[in-house]
Amino acid sequence: MTVALMWEARAAEGRGEELLAWVSERPVAGSPLAREILRAPGDRVLVITWWDAPYDAELPELPDPEGELVARPVHRWRFESLGRTGG
Repeated sequence: MTVALMWEARAAEGRGEELLAWVSERPVAGSPLAREILRAPGDRVLVITWWDAPYDAELPELPDPEGELVARPVHRWRFESLGRTGG
């Protein structure tokens, strides 16, 4: 089974690039199949990691940034991959 962990945060005012750098510098513990970092307007940053593991497996999570880097608590979700389709 493939599990996707999603981590999303919104940077504090004017700190979007700093949050993006913070995420980019964080190593992923373990051996994910893949990791992708995305950003969106509003200084939001999304990190998705894919794992070959059972849905309820104990998997390493990206931590919350310290201090005042984020505008609100980090959001986290876990999904089971149902496969990819073309186009």
